[in-house]
Amino acid sequence: MMDRELSKDEKDKIVQTGTTTVGLVCKDGIVLASDRRATMGFLIASKDIDKIYAIDDHIAMTIAGGVGDAQSLVRWMTSELKLYKLRNDKRPSVEAAATLLANILANYKFYPFFVQLIIGGVDETGKGRLFSVDMLGGVTEEKCTSTGSGSPIAYGVLEELYKEDESIDDNLRIAAKSVAAAMKRDAASGERVDLVIITKNGFKRYDKHEIKTIMGA
Repeated sequence: MMDRELSKDEKDKIVQTGTTTVGLVCKDGIVLASDRRATMGFLIASKDIDKIYAIDDHIAMTIAGGVGDAQSLVRWMTSELKLYKLRNDKRPSVEAAATLLANILANYKFYPFFVQLIIGGVDETGKGRLFSVDMLGGVTEEKCTSTGSGSPIAYGVLEELYKEDESIDDNLRIAAKSVAAAMKRDAASGERVDLVIITKNGFKRYDKHEIKTIMGA
């Protein structure tokens, strides 16, 4: 825990994900998409960083903000959801996971994690659910959402093309296209698109060759 407020220069040196992340609810699950660039001020600190993490077999989290803070929360949530399954002999719902994450962030609001997160997945009923969680623990359920510095550009594509009642196959290219559009205009977003789906069968990440095919479809 920090015992003082960081100076502007110190904050500028923190590795940030910069970021464009996108989450979409579809009739058969959810789609998550992101870029893969991390920045440190004006320096590109990494060209291949994960911003979408599986924290359970049917739940994932996207990260934007400080890399260290976000990765700590990923580890924390992964451990807590494993404990939940051991204690209750059932898997957690997406809403329960989002509530837990919001409570963690709310408890640290005076020394906050510098993050903006999406948490989504598929419940035992097969229904896809998606929640946006801010750094102070505010949580809202969404059907279509984006976070990070490139999100205003991504929203322009999503508002025009996203259809809630369409399948994952129909929305995959839309999610990828929204991130790709942001990468063209937002300096903190870049490299390539990452695509993940979650269905009743679990978590799947597409490789770069599959994504290239999807975007060219």
